[in-house]
Amino acid sequence: MKQVDAAALRELVAALGGDPPAMLLDVREPWEVALGQIEVAGAIHLAVPMNSIAQRLGELDRAQPTVCICHHGMRSAQVATFLEHRGFESVYNLTGGTDAWSAQVDARLPRY
Repeated sequence: MKQVDAAALRELVAALGGDPPAMLLDVREPWEVALGQIEVAGAIHLAVPMNSIAQRLGELDRAQPTVCICHHGMRSAQVATFLEHRGFESVYNLTGGTDAWSAQVDARLPRY
């Protein structure tokens, strides 16, 4: 699995291009997503709780670059591995998750 840190996420999305655009797959629980989410120009945001990924796999495009996101990067790492084992071609894990994004990139995203 490829890793991307918070400081490099915008550059990664830009480098991946936009056809198809990168998917920011937020695997946090709905209450966590309601607190705020990472927004990156040129990327699509989709929230699917980790425990629903297997049931909603059909909603995801195996060829679309996908960055998995959670609070600290542990759940998203598990989901990224799961997706890779199911044939997804370009999967990344956001190391440090939304917490790192808030601390390093955009303090408007609440830390919890």
